[in-house]
Parts: sequence; structure tokens; C-alpha cells
Amino acid sequence: MTRRLVFGPPVHAVSNGGRSVRQNLARGRPAVIKLLLVFLGSGLGGSLRYLVSGLVHDLWGPTFPLGTLVVNCSGCLAMGFLASMMMGPAAVREEYRIAVLIGLLGGYTTFSTFGRETMALITDGQWLLAGTNVVLSNILGLLAIWAGAALSIRIYGAGAP
Repeated sequence: MTRRLVFGPPVHAVSNGGRSVRQNLARGRPAVIKLLLVFLGSGLGGSLRYLVSGLVHDLWGPTFPLGTLVVNCSGCLAMGFLASMMMGPAAVREEYRIAVLIGLLGGYTTFSTFGRETMALITDGQWLLAGTNVVLSNILGLLAIWAGAALSIRIYGAGAP
């Protein structure tokens, strides 16, 4: 028997039950609880990113951003495993998926969300959209870094590359 990986819809569709964030907040208490779970998870995820990246940097040195690479790859591994598990064989409540997939892993690395959403497009046979996402995310991300640095230099007269 062949098993199909379960990546589900993009994270925002999973997390909001098909409603916009504004619609969820208007619904009251359940939306506030979800927002609180994202807040708590992302704080923990950001702290984990800082610790893991710093530890790898301390062990291997600053010649290559290996800490960031380790965080991005481990976050993608965790996102792939947990998203598939939580929406497949070990389905869990939406609140737990939100706390872990959006909060914890989103705080740990947004690259994991990028990877999951791209893999969902590939799984759905949307190869052109997946490729477009990869190319645009990388090119526009690098251009945005350059533009932000250029703007800072223009405003303040100096800045880091």
C-alpha cells in the first residue's frame, strides 16, 4: 500500500479554519486563545532558534552561517514530520496544531513554513507555483535585504552589508 504524505493546505488556511484572522478575532474567546498560543509558541521557538544557532556558531565558528542552516533544516524536518502527523494519522486539535506549527516552528524558523507550503504545492501537482514560490522567495528576499540596507545607509549614512 502506498501512503501519500499529508501536508494539508497552507498554514494560514489550517490555522484559521478557512476564516480570516479578523473574522476569528471577532468571534471572541476561541480566537484570543489561538492568538495567545501563537504568541507563546513563537516566543519559545525564537528562544530555541537563538540557542541552537548560537551553539552551532560557537562549535563551528563564524566562517559560514551554519547555525542558521541547521535551524532552517531542522525546522523543516520538524514541520514536515509534525504537519503530516498532526493532520494525518495522529490528528490533533486545531489549537495544538496552531501552537506547534505556527507558533513554535514559526518562531523557530519561517523557512519551515516556506518549505511546508512549497511541498504542499508540489504534492498537489502545482509544480509551476512551487517553483515560482522558491525563486521569488529567494530573489525577493535577497532584494529586500539589499533594499533595507540601502535605505538605512541613505537615512543614517552608514550600515552593515
